[in-house]
Order: sequence, then C-alpha cells, then structure tokens
Amino acid sequence: MTIQALQKSASSIRRAAVIGSGVMGAGIAAHLANAGMRVTLLDVVPQSLTADEERQGLTLADAKVRNRLAAAAVAKMGKSQPAQLYDPSWSARITPGNLTDHLDALGEADWIVEAVVERLDIKRQVLAVIESARSPSSIVSTNTSGLSATSMADGRSEEFRRHFGVTHFFNPPRYMKLVEIVATADTSPEVVRLLTEVCEKRLGKGVVLAKDTPNFIANRIGTYGMLVTLADTLAFGLTVEEADALTGPTMGRPKTATLRMLDIVGLDTLLHVVDNVRERSSDPAEQAVFARPALLEQLVADGRLGEKTGAGFYRKIKGKNGSEIESLRLDTLEYGPKRPVSSPVIDASKAAKGAAGKVKALLGTDPRDRYAKFAWSTIKKTLLYAAGQVGIIADSLSDIDRAMRWGFNWELGPFELWDAIGLRNSVQRMQKEGDRVPEWVLSWLAAGNESFYRMQGDERVYAASGAYQAEPAEPDIISLAALKEAGKTVFSNNGASLIDLGDEVALLEFHSPNNAIGGDILAAITQSSKEVSQNWRGLVLANEGRHFCVGANLLLLLMEAQSGDWDEVEEIIRFFQSSMLQLKRLDRPVVAAPHRMTLGGGVEACLPADQIIYSPETYFGLVETGVGLIPAGGGCKEAAAMAAQRALAASSGKPGGDLQPHLNTLFETIALAKTSSSGFEVSRIGLMRPQDRVIMRQEARIAEAKRAVLALDRAGYSPPAEERIRVAGREGGAVLKVAVQAMRLSGHISKHDALIAGKLGSVLAGGDIQPGAEVSEQYLLDLECEAFLSLCGERKTQERMSHMLATGKPLRN
Repeated sequence: MTIQALQKSASSIRRAAVIGSGVMGAGIAAHLANAGMRVTLLDVVPQSLTADEERQGLTLADAKVRNRLAAAAVAKMGKSQPAQLYDPSWSARITPGNLTDHLDALGEADWIVEAVVERLDIKRQVLAVIESARSPSSIVSTNTSGLSATSMADGRSEEFRRHFGVTHFFNPPRYMKLVEIVATADTSPEVVRLLTEVCEKRLGKGVVLAKDTPNFIANRIGTYGMLVTLADTLAFGLTVEEADALTGPTMGRPKTATLRMLDIVGLDTLLHVVDNVRERSSDPAEQAVFARPALLEQLVADGRLGEKTGAGFYRKIKGKNGSEIESLRLDTLEYGPKRPVSSPVIDASKAAKGAAGKVKALLGTDPRDRYAKFAWSTIKKTLLYAAGQVGIIADSLSDIDRAMRWGFNWELGPFELWDAIGLRNSVQRMQKEGDRVPEWVLSWLAAGNESFYRMQGDERVYAASGAYQAEPAEPDIISLAALKEAGKTVFSNNGASLIDLGDEVALLEFHSPNNAIGGDILAAITQSSKEVSQNWRGLVLANEGRHFCVGANLLLLLMEAQSGDWDEVEEIIRFFQSSMLQLKRLDRPVVAAPHRMTLGGGVEACLPADQIIYSPETYFGLVETGVGLIPAGGGCKEAAAMAAQRALAASSGKPGGDLQPHLNTLFETIALAKTSSSGFEVSRIGLMRPQDRVIMRQEARIAEAKRAVLALDRAGYSPPAEERIRVAGREGGAVLKVAVQAMRLSGHISKHDALIAGKLGSVLAGGDIQPGAEVSEQYLLDLECEAFLSLCGERKTQERMSHMLATGKPLRN
C-alpha cells in the first residue's frame, strides 16, 4: 500500500487537529500554534449548563455551550502561567469546536493528535470517530504516557494503522524537550520519519524512539527511580528533607528532587503509572518492583495527593510571617516545620563542579556515611534497572539517556552517570554486594571496554551490540562540549573561550558563574576581536550554559561602590563600553545566539552583533533599574539608535520623523525592567531589530548563527560606520519626565524609582541638547557612564544591589 506520508515533509504539515482540551490537549494545541500551524481544538459537547450559562438564557443547543470546553481552554492560553504560547495573540491560530458539530474539520487536518483521558476504552472510541472523518493522507497520533499503541489501534483499518503511532509529549508541552515516538508493528517507517522531522524541526523537540511497552522509556525508569528512592528513604530512616537533599542537584537532578517532584506530579498519578506497568507485565519480578507502596496508598486514601490538594510530602500553610512550608514526618504521617539538612557529604557534593563531579563526591567522600550509603543504594538500583531495559523499552542506551535528560531534566542519563562514577569499579562493588549485573554489561567489560561512551575523533560513540556505534547524527546541532573535547579551543581564560566551529568561523563562549560578565569575559572579547579580525571569517556569540548571560558582575560593582573607589567603577564601565564597541566595529560579521535568561549586560553583549538569532525560550531584557542602575554598557545608546532608526523608517526614509513614540516604548521597557517571555516577544517589548529572528529549535541556534556569519561574509561584509544618532533632546526628555512625575504622584513608583527613571530618560533623549540634534555614539556612552556612576553612589541603589545578590529578587525602596 502506498503511504501518502512518503511525499510529505515537516513544512507540509500546516493544519492540525487536537482532540481533547484538557491540560495536555490544550498545551499541545498551543505549541502546534507556536510552530505556525492552524489548529482545530475539539472536545465533547457538554451535557449540562453552567450557572452562568443559565443566567444568560443559553440552552444546550447554543454553539457557545456546545463549544464551551475547547473555547475555555483557548481563552486560558493567553493568561496561563507558565505561558503556553510564545505570543498571547497566537491563540487566534486555534479554532475551538466540538466533536459532534465540527467532525468534518478532521478531514482538512494534516496531523490529528488524540489527547483524551488515559483510558484505553475511551481512546479506542475516539480513534474510531477520527477514522470516520479523517483524510486518508493524514497522520494520526495519540498522546499517552504509557498505554499500548497496538491495543489502541486494534479494530482500525490497515490504512489507519499504518498512519498511526504515539507522540508522547511531556508536560508542559512548550517547555519540556522530550517527545517519545512509539510505532506499532503496522506503523509505516515513513510516518515515523515524518513525525520525527515535525517534532524536531517544527516543534523544536528532542525525539527518542521507544518500544510499545508500559510507560515507554522516561516514565518507566523515572517511576522506578522514585519507587526505590521512597523505599530507601524508609529503609535508611531518612526524613523527607534528607531524601530530597540527596536526590536533587547533588545527583545532577532538578531542585525538585524526588519527593517534591512526587507532590508536583500527584501521588495518585504515580500510583496510576505504577499500576499500568504492573498490570501489563507478565514478569513476576517486574510486578514485584512495581507494587503499590503502602505509604503512597495511605496518603492517597487520606486525600493527600500532593500539590493539587495542598498536601503530600510537603504542605504550605499560612504562618505568622506569611506562607510556610511544612514536611511530612514519615513515622507519624503528621506535618512539622521544614528542617534544614547539611552534612560533609552534601557539602562536598555542592562544592564539586559538574554533575559527574557532584555524584562522585557524594558517593566517595565517606562510603560508610549513612547519606553516602543511601545515595549509592538508590543510584545502583536505578543503573541496574536501566541496563536491564536495554532492548526492551528502547533499542539503544543512548535513547534511554536522552529520554531521562530531556523528560526528567537529569543532567546525566543512567549510562552517562555510570561512566561518571567509574563503570568497572562500580560493577565490581555491585557484584561484591550480591547484585545481579546484566550479562551484556559484564560481556562489555570483559571485552576490555571501560565506559559506555567515548569520543572517537569528533563524534561520541556508545555501546551497542558488543561494539561502539556512533550516536545518530543530529542535523544542525553543534556541540561545544564535543568541540572542546576534540581540541578545538583557540584560547581560554576563566570566563570565556574562543572555539573553532569549522569553516573559519569562531565562537566566543561565556562560562563564568551564571555567565555573568566580568573582566575575564571582557578581556576575552578584546582578544577575540583581534584574533577574528586577523584569522577568521566571522564570530558567533553563544554558549551551552543554563542561561546565556544574567548580566554584569554585580558583586564586583557593589564592592567598588561601597568602598568609594569611583575611578575603578568608571574603569569597569569604560572597559565594558569599549569591549562592546570592539564587537560592533569588528571588520568581520558577528552573530549572537542567546538562549534562556539574557539580561542586562547579556543584552548589551548581543546588541552590537550584526544579527541576533533568538532561541524561542529567550528571556531578554535590560533590567538594570531593578538594582537601581541604568544600562551603561551601550544599552541606552543602542536603544536611542533604535528609536532614531524606527522614526526614519516610519517616515519612509525622510529625515525628521517623530522620535517620541518610539522613544516612549523603549523608555517604558527599560524603566520597568521588562523582559520577554519568549524569543518572539522581544519584538513586543521593542528590543528586536529588523535583521533579527527566532528559530524554533533551540539546539540549532549555534549552527544557524554560523550559517548567518558565512552568509554575511559571502555577501561582502563591511562593518557599520560610526553612527550619528538623532535624539529627542531636552523636549523629548521633558515628555519622559512628565510621565515619571505622574507615576510618582499616583504612587506607582517610589522616589528612588523616579530618580532612576529620570536619569534614564535624560540619557535616552540625549541630555540637555537641541531636539533633533545628531550626536556621536561616544556622546551617549558618556551620558550612560555619568548617570551610572551617580546612581552607584546612592545608598538606596547599593541597598538594591545587596538585596538582589542576597535574595535574587528586586527591592523596591
């Protein structure tokens, strides 16, 4: 039979339909809209009226009632937290309806996603309805966390089954990278290819291929890990707090650790997952592993389901000083004040660098320590279980590792973790303790191999069928870690490295703590500018840190300000400004590729670039007012230039366009320390330039930035000439000052806020100068520096800086 998906590509999937408007269905529909698809969201017709509908005089025959479930889900999307859409206005891409009146919409969809309740009987009924209305060329997938795809498709036609598979999104769909794709024996390989391509290229996801087994890969191993952690917590006599202190960042896992994560997931949900594995397994040992823990059964019976009921392993109560967190006492099942946890083992792990270093410190500080014993017990059981699942839940251990990194946010998958703690020594310890190690692992070691992964030239290879096999190439993915391991570092200091990307393109990577910009990064920018000018075709600014850059080194500035060393503070500012100008004046193209938090000085490092390639998850903003300052690394100067350029464009290139509306927008953005909630929203807050753009796949941003550099180079790149920037002058500044005074008189801002905003407005307008005057970049940089220095000397600014460093939150004083 011809599979029409064969002729399709990811770009041809333009229309989608999602069945089910619950949490997952709505989230999936929103993310398909994020990818530019037109989406129909359908749900069942309600069987009764709400009180509000009765007051309006509506009946069950009214479209407003019949579409209520899907329409309510779409209405919530623009207000949801965390946001489901990259831009709230994109909810217009989603059309709500119901399965009775709008079934014909399925015939227009290229891709239909079923996302109804996790019950096999109901999913079968819905799939039968979908088959009655779909186009024969459409792909149909189910979103399920672990039900059998084969059982779901039972009774459907051969043509339907060949176009059917699982696309298991993780919640929330916008933010979680993992999608598990599961094929049945009947699913066409071309359908798997197309779903993989769409999820990776259009949706920006990481795809793993799982087998049609209970709970697939991530939930299978993740659930097992939670069960053994809970069992060991009781066996070792640990408290809730101790268990989470040992199974969070100390193990290279999220801060939510284990028991806190169970509260977020829902204890009843975990029992459902446990039941699914046990009931679908014919292996008595597996059934025993996934037996229901008595403690969880008791808590669920008590209605303590976790976060959704307000109590689980933790609960939040109102105390004398506001909300307080209490923890469950596992012996009495009563709650008490949350208790801090510390020990030499935990301290050693915290002090170590990287996930591998942290776990080695946790296990190796003192093997006799109770905490170390607990950590070893939970880790070894999870490693052995994962090894036993190779070939059962997935064909490759690489897919298992990626599933745990992308689906559970582990920094290291189980086999990467095994390598980190030492494969041979850990296996010997397991055998000494009487544990059964899978035969394939023993054979692997007997063949002289010391790790599951290793670098072979420029690529990473992994253990597969008794030999090393190259990991599947991910198109458009450039790994800086792999390049550095392959010796591609040109030079490096404590804050940054210059790396050879190939094709005569270099990349400057920040790697200071939180990638905050200090003297070492600025020195690297200066050195990189000289090196790239002499020997390279262009430069990319990007990194693989958790965030691109959280700003300048605030602690250093505060120390100098408190000591009154104003010459040193000015030197820091001037060094920052000159470094940014070097990037802007470089005679080779520069492209920045920021991701996640890109704040303050991070924004100022991007704005000199010829082009910015944003990740969709980029939280971009000049936030200096939050610590009592204004941008002084060129941020104000670049904002003033943007206002001038927009005024010129608005007047069709004729000089003398009205600067004020453009200046007002940028002033508000900077004064209120606004940040984008996505890469797409940078435009909404006024900081995106015409040449900048967003790509959906975050991991491809470096490759895309490299291509942009090469394209600029091929076009005969020449650096921008020094600008003469038209400014609004004293009259424009006066308009901004009136707005500040109105905010102050209405009580919306404090006296110090007004002082900061006044200085910001004066700099953006060009100071006390004739309206419409053209000034040099250096003139505006001097204004920035003067205002910044004066604010540094303010006691309330120093209080704001101290508060931010201590709490990570702004102080409004």
